[in-house]
Amino acid sequence: MKKQFPEIYLASRSPRRRELLDQIGVCYKVVVPNVAEQRAPAERPFDYVCRLASSKAQAGWEVTHGGEKRPVLGADTVVVLGDTVMEKPHDREHGIAMLAALSGRVHQVMTGMALVTEEGCDCVVSVSRVHFRQVTRQEQIDYWATGEPEGKAGGYAIQGFAAAFIERIEGSYSGIMGLSLFELTKMLAKKQIK
Repeated sequence: MKKQFPEIYLASRSPRRRELLDQIGVCYKVVVPNVAEQRAPAERPFDYVCRLASSKAQAGWEVTHGGEKRPVLGADTVVVLGDTVMEKPHDREHGIAMLAALSGRVHQVMTGMALVTEEGCDCVVSVSRVHFRQVTRQEQIDYWATGEPEGKAGGYAIQGFAAAFIERIEGSYSGIMGLSLFELTKMLAKKQIK
């Protein structure tokens, strides 16, 4: 597929975000700014993912400031169950506990995407609802053993083995993976990045 957009910087280590950019033909280079992922007390999940995405994009802009000025895309994804924000599991027990909590319930996946240009920073948040079926204790243990949940918000990957746990989604499949391609292409078009 012919590249449709000029090169941008992606301020993320996520291989899934790289795959999604490749999918829509966005040419990019990866920068990895150092941004602490710490939620402020009483910070709403929506505000949190937008702040983190914006901080990553802004930090990426500063890292690349001495070079050619290109837009910088930052993103962050969290799983929200009730009032609980689930980020990446710390260890096996934490990962299995996350899956147990999600079992048989509906949760939200929020992905913040921020684009920094010379004009400033724009942020959008994609919110999707994910319906999990009941997941047995043995399935939770076996899933952790695949290695897939490590480093994933909520301790699962929709594009992997965990797809078997999902009854349905309402929202953006790619947003659950880490970038809402619909929202992203709108952001790029708004900035006349074609």
